[in-house]
Amino acid sequence: MSDMFVEKFRGLVPLYLAEPWQEADGITLVDLDTVFKELQIKVPLVLREFLHALGNCEELMEAYYYFWDPEELEIEDGYLLFLEDEDEAYTWGMLVDQADVPDPIVWRRNNATGAWVNEEGTFSEFVFDMLDWVFTDED
Repeated sequence: MSDMFVEKFRGLVPLYLAEPWQEADGITLVDLDTVFKELQIKVPLVLREFLHALGNCEELMEAYYYFWDPEELEIEDGYLLFLEDEDEAYTWGMLVDQADVPDPIVWRRNNATGAWVNEEGTFSEFVFDMLDWVFTDED
């Protein structure tokens, strides 16, 4: 299987952290697949490659919101949850039934109401836009 997103995700390290990507920034595919098998979940290609490229890069994984470690991923309400804000007011996920889609749409849940809202962008678009916002915010 070819890496559709890995190099783009690896490119975020030099872009935002001004240092070269290193193998230690990511998680091996073998380790990821072991965790996913233990959790009995199917993960879209883009999330698998994101964690493979950046899963150990705390500066990006916890840049503003908190991307969950692979073993923390869970399924609720028909969504695979992967991200949360620091106040735990919102959680982001992707529809479980879209796990075969290489780069599915991201949804946000208001944890107080349980209501889900379509973020109107794919996981890769969401990640690139969010990190651009975090690292180029002038405030």
